[in-house]
Amino acid sequence: MSDTIQFDDFTKVDIRVGTITEVNNFPEARNPAYQLTIDFGALGVKKSSAQITTLYKKEALLNKQILAVVNFPKKQIGKFMSSCLVLGAVDGKGVILLNPEAPVKNGTPVS
Repeated sequence: MSDTIQFDDFTKVDIRVGTITEVNNFPEARNPAYQLTIDFGALGVKKSSAQITTLYKKEALLNKQILAVVNFPKKQIGKFMSSCLVLGAVDGKGVILLNPEAPVKNGTPVS
């Protein structure tokens, strides 16, 4: 288990629902990854690098709703600028994306 945090720490993390609108290979990444373009509604479109190639084909990701942290600082990954962190559960087989059980409006906050 990680270090204990205060509830106020958790409330600083802005997790939102977004829809993947574009998926590209990321051959320059150290580990196999995709470059994702994600629509967060009123928050706009953000990009993320995601190491999810083991369990997901590009075609299956298009129009998939996911959860992501949208208030981390941007991170340079090679020549690519990531502006959000897609959330997933990590098991021995790869990363399993977290997503809402039913469709919701892009940009909906998670609480």
